[in-house]
Amino acid sequence: MARFIDPTPRLRVSFLEAVAEFRADRAYPPSWFVGDVDPPALTDPDAFEAYVARVLGERSQAGTREGFVPMTTLWWADGDRFLGRMAVRHRLTPALERLGGHIGYDVRPSARRRGHATAMLAAALPVARSLGLSEVLVMCDLTNTASRRVIEANGGRLVDVTAHKRRYWVPTAAS
Repeated sequence: MARFIDPTPRLRVSFLEAVAEFRADRAYPPSWFVGDVDPPALTDPDAFEAYVARVLGERSQAGTREGFVPMTTLWWADGDRFLGRMAVRHRLTPALERLGGHIGYDVRPSARRRGHATAMLAAALPVARSLGLSEVLVMCDLTNTASRRVIEANGGRLVDVTAHKRRYWVPTAAS
């Protein structure tokens, strides 16, 4: 059964297979997180461990890179199979209010259309609540009907539609 786990070197092989799937997927451009994987981590197990440590460190302000806000990244996994990732940003900047939001999630192409994204967002809401967020801004591209349905299934209330995004507020408390 799929569930959130902390990023771990144990899932290295499956994670790298997923990165390759994201890059090969012609239906959607690769998520920003695919390009954010440290290049040496793609070939060197020690560098992958360092990448995982960096991602885990980003949960605190001290571990946050310039231009980023603290975020909690969790991996959606079924046993040793990496299925996706979710990041909860602890706060918003003006740029994140326009184009990023509090929560970002990605499901590897071979695992899509199986309810993982809906389950991931539902499981992310208590994480956001534990960070003191009573509601979170979640957005999707205008043409991403699947993501729109995921957000709305999790109680998303449409705020507006911009030139690039549909923006929703989603309560973190159970309804």
